[in-house]
Order: sequence, then structure tokens, then C-alpha cells
Amino acid sequence: MPVTRGALGQIWKLSGGGRSWAVKELLFGCDVEQVRREAALRNAAEELGIASPRLMANRDGSYVTRLPSDAGGSHVKVYDWIDGDAADPSDPALLDWFGRTMALLHRAGEGTAEEELDPWYTRCPEEAGWKGLHERVERAGLAWAGELGRFVGTSAVELGGWVTSVEPGDVVTSHLDLRPANVLVGRQGPVLLDWDNAGPASAEQEFARAVFGWSGGNRGDVEAARRVALAYRRAGGRAVVSGPASFSMLFATHLNYIHVQAECALDPAVTEAQRAFASEQVVESLRTVPDLAVVSRLVGALGTVG
Repeated sequence: MPVTRGALGQIWKLSGGGRSWAVKELLFGCDVEQVRREAALRNAAEELGIASPRLMANRDGSYVTRLPSDAGGSHVKVYDWIDGDAADPSDPALLDWFGRTMALLHRAGEGTAEEELDPWYTRCPEEAGWKGLHERVERAGLAWAGELGRFVGTSAVELGGWVTSVEPGDVVTSHLDLRPANVLVGRQGPVLLDWDNAGPASAEQEFARAVFGWSGGNRGDVEAARRVALAYRRAGGRAVVSGPASFSMLFATHLNYIHVQAECALDPAVTEAQRAFASEQVVESLRTVPDLAVVSRLVGALGTVG
């Protein structure tokens, strides 16, 4: 059985000869260029002193391997296995580590060519798309149709209005999933996991999204947010939160995640287990939609960080 499951893949633990590895099985295909980008950024980050699991190349020098059809035919990636405890965002030392780490990533990723950004981070469904999705969910009789309907009638369009384009010159290559859930604290200190999304993005928007997560999401711990921002600034990070639109990436990714998981829950081409997982993710995400009042409070607090 897999050890854990994410939106795009599941992790298996492989042990032998006194060593262990994490094998990530990609459930929805593989973008080889994205894996190359992941490996390049992860290796560059290691040179900056950012600890992360090694991504192993196979005998052909590729960082991704296609299993034979009799073994399922999935694409897999192999990493060092990391033992550790879940990150505690209330730990001041960990907040300092994270702020510094984000600044190092942004400094290393400066000068990124103005290539097209993944629309996952810059766009979101419009009102008609949400209404059409809700109608399909209702017809399918899914238990969370009512919750989705209330969301579509209130927050979906309002939050979507804050999703903006990226300013020229603000693009960096970075991790793009800098959440506490992607940090383990081992014997040697914090380790940054899950580099699958590595690519170009707005430094300002990634900074704001990360601060929201590390300040407890809708708990809006202002002191934690300020601590992360101060550590980031002291380490040379340049991104600044200028208003609610700075949180555009946070809104876009949350909205897109709900939409994609709802689509998956309706998809007859995926397995029953995948549809069940998607339904669970929709329900959880609907209950953790970013609160604009909390975002406004963070904007005020971060505006005083020099």
C-alpha cells in the first residue's frame, strides 16, 4: 500500500540493504520537461544549503522511469526517504528558516526569461464555468453539491476577481508549493519536499501565498506572518505585499484545485478510488477557502515590514 497520497501521485516506501527510498507514482501521466525543471531547481537549491531529498537518475540519466505495462505502466520518480516530524508553523525558529529559504530560492531564481506562466497560477474559472460544473455535480447526485452551490453563489466569483496577471520583471523560478505540509524536520533540521511544481511564477504572489499558509491560513496569525516576512527580507528577498491582489496565486490555485477535483470526481475514466479521493479534496477545500478579511489583515501587517 502507498504511504501517502497527493493530488497528482502517491508515495511508496522501498527498502533494502539497510536503505530506504520514496517512490512517487504519477497517477495522471508525466511531463518530462517539468521533471527536468524540478531536478535543476532542486540541485541548484542544494548548492545554496537548502536540504531536500535527492531525486535519483536512472541508468539512462533520466529522472523519471516508465514501468512496464505488467507493472501498471505508471511513470515513477525515486527520491531519498526522509524521516522526520511534520513542520510546526508556530515554531519561531522554523518560521525564520522558512523566510530565509524562500528568499534564497527567489534570489537564485531571478532573471528568469519571460516565458509563459502556467495558467494554473494566473487564471481561474469564470462564473459560467462554475455554474455549469455545479449543474453537473447536482445531476450526478454527489453529496457535496449543496456546499459547492453555496460557494459558486458567493466566494467563487468574488475571489476570482482578485486573480491578476503578473508584472514584468517579477518572474522568478521557484518551488511553487511552499506550504508547511511540504516541510519535514529531521535530525539535521528542516527538509523541503515536493518540488514537482517547480517553474516560473511571480515572486510577489508566491511570497504572499506562502505567508498565508505559514501564518495558519484563515487563522491569520499576524505575528507569524511578520516573522516570516522579516526573515525573508533580511535574507535579501525583494517581494512585497502591496494589497489583496498580491494573493492572486493563492486565490487562483485554490479555485482551480476545487474545480479540477470536482471534474475528477465526475470523470468515469478514472478509478473509483480516484473519484473518492477527489470528492474528499473538494469538501476539504470548500471548507478552507481563503477568507478575504484575513487576507486584508495580513496586508495591513505586512505593509509595516521594512
